[in-house]
Amino acid sequence: MVLNKIFPFLDWIKGYNLKSFQVDALAGLTVALVLIPQSMAYAQLAGLPVVYGLYASFLPPMVAAMFGSSRQLATGPVAVVSLMSAASLQPLATAGGPEFIAYSILLAFIVGIFQFSLGVLRLGLVVNFLSHPVVNGFTNAGAIIIATSQLSKFFGVSVDSAEHHYQTMIWVAQAAMDYTHWPTLCYGIGAVAIMVALKKINPKIPAVLVAVVITTLISYFSGYNNDLRVPVTAVQTPEFAGTVDEFNKTVKEIDTLATERMAKGKELEKVEKEHKSHGPSLEAIGLHNDVALLSARMKQLEEHSAELRSHLRKMKFEKAQQGDKALFYVKNNIPAGVETDHNTWRMKVSNAVLKTDSLRMMGGGEVIGKIPEGLPKLTMPKLEMSTVLKLLSTAVIISLLGFMEAIAIAKAMAAKTGQKLDPNQELIGQGLANMIGAFSSSYAVSGSFSRSAVNLQAGGLTGISSVITSIMVVLTLLFLTPLLYHLPQAVLAAVIMMAVIGLINTKGFVHAWHAQKHDGIISVFTFVLTLVFAPHLDKGIMIGVGLSMAVFLYKSMRPVVAKLSMYKDGSLQSSEHHRLRGCRHIAVVRFDGALFFANASYLDEQIIKFRTDMPDLRYVLLDASGINDIDASGEEELALLVDRLHAAGFGFAVCNAKGPILAVLDRTHLFDKIGRENFYPDTRAAVADIVNKVHESPDLPSEGCKSCPLTKYLPQ
Repeated sequence: MVLNKIFPFLDWIKGYNLKSFQVDALAGLTVALVLIPQSMAYAQLAGLPVVYGLYASFLPPMVAAMFGSSRQLATGPVAVVSLMSAASLQPLATAGGPEFIAYSILLAFIVGIFQFSLGVLRLGLVVNFLSHPVVNGFTNAGAIIIATSQLSKFFGVSVDSAEHHYQTMIWVAQAAMDYTHWPTLCYGIGAVAIMVALKKINPKIPAVLVAVVITTLISYFSGYNNDLRVPVTAVQTPEFAGTVDEFNKTVKEIDTLATERMAKGKELEKVEKEHKSHGPSLEAIGLHNDVALLSARMKQLEEHSAELRSHLRKMKFEKAQQGDKALFYVKNNIPAGVETDHNTWRMKVSNAVLKTDSLRMMGGGEVIGKIPEGLPKLTMPKLEMSTVLKLLSTAVIISLLGFMEAIAIAKAMAAKTGQKLDPNQELIGQGLANMIGAFSSSYAVSGSFSRSAVNLQAGGLTGISSVITSIMVVLTLLFLTPLLYHLPQAVLAAVIMMAVIGLINTKGFVHAWHAQKHDGIISVFTFVLTLVFAPHLDKGIMIGVGLSMAVFLYKSMRPVVAKLSMYKDGSLQSSEHHRLRGCRHIAVVRFDGALFFANASYLDEQIIKFRTDMPDLRYVLLDASGINDIDASGEEELALLVDRLHAAGFGFAVCNAKGPILAVLDRTHLFDKIGRENFYPDTRAAVADIVNKVHESPDLPSEGCKSCPLTKYLPQ
């Protein structure tokens, strides 16, 4: 039993046979056919080379299946987690660079540690901090951000990432209006058309794989990719070489200043640590100024390099052939007598220094290109406390979001299969998948809705299907990567777009609004703010969580305090809700919520209000059926309330109090102060007794008690 708890996969062995293996093997193969192209697309979404998507599909699916509780959950790269990973790391390093890759792997490791710790400590309920309205708003915004982030690949244009996503999209639109590579757009639209058509014909057909195979074959035979490597002297424009040289100098200076700023930053940390107890030193102030000046200079240079990069990207050329030498002339500015190919060529410009002896000129569309063959090396992620602290907040959000996505999918499948799920065990499985995956160069992963659905439809019985999926990824890395060379980038963009369409759920906003208006407002706020702050996605979701917590605290501080009266079925109901007439002399009050420090005074406020509204009030009956907990502040406030009522000559009684509440009142002697005779097991007995006490009181006018609403439906 203990072994099964530690190694959940041992349960698979019971009754497992060859027929079960055949079913699992087919399901695992089917999932792999979807996973391989999806993982490469999601890797690019995460700002990584495509091969890292395959690395993230190597060990994580197998580990998550073996140590999780769900037998059909397919773990691996997913859209939202990929986007969040990229968004959190872009301020720290250049996407696709060595530092960025190292940070991505470290982030996965931290996510894994956090998830694993929550699972071991049985703290799976912590995901409840992410309410459904917040997740719905964030997911819808995330889907839109993910889909629109692929538009540049659809149109075959290159732009820098702006501070805000909407600004980047404006730049993409401007670049597309300036020049759209029509074959690239056709590949993207064609891939979408293939996937949509096949999904309608038969959902079991691996539409993603079919689209990838067809477009890759067309790309290969049509010569879609047409790149040339040429020296800077091949471009026959006087100012071109000077622009390239200026761009390279600017990029090199930025790198130099970045290194210098990093060194100054470390020196500053050391100085601040040494003088922590003595306040800021002159040396620390000087280093602060140095870092600020370096940052300002870097920002100035980055703006200049962005202008140069944009200028170079907008340049369009035509190629002329002189023997075996290719020459490039600016389009619409070709000297008379020069014969060109009339094709539009552009230069590939990234954030790195341009190799002046090997500029990449593009006469066609972009393809995946060469993917490194072989399995990733097993290495320990580089742990630096300063970096860990930078990534911690994002890691927590990704951990909770990723797990929420995984457990929601697992629950949906468990409802169909009848399997019992353990959320904490699932956290352990997801945590180990991220931790162990980080040793094999994987970035953060989670459960995939689309691939889990494929696994279930294909008849996957146990986690063996995920093991088969991992084996297929291994075979791909070892032998099949050359076949993917001519896969168009636009097709991967189409794969991502099709995958995230299912995340858009506008009905979720309406549902949240119908449930509670404030939930609908929070969902919309989270959606809008996530879009506005993108690519800083953590801000949108943190504000959403903050709003949810604020509403929760407000409702906890001001719980429902209902005045009750007798309903026609003989039960006590809210007089306001059912429009019932109450007794002028007896206030029956129900407090719905825990009586604790944040709301203890609110009960007293409401009783005072009833006293003001009811000048003939003689008795207060507290229906404690809604009080599930009481702390010291709540007990103290209740004791003061009893003292004030007694001092004013009012009676006070309690009915329907639960055992734990009575135990607190007994330990604090408030039980005796109220009087044991003033505690009633149910409301009817309390009302019947109090009505007799009050109405028989000699100082109460008899004419006011002849038709008391509280006695109208009481059994005679």
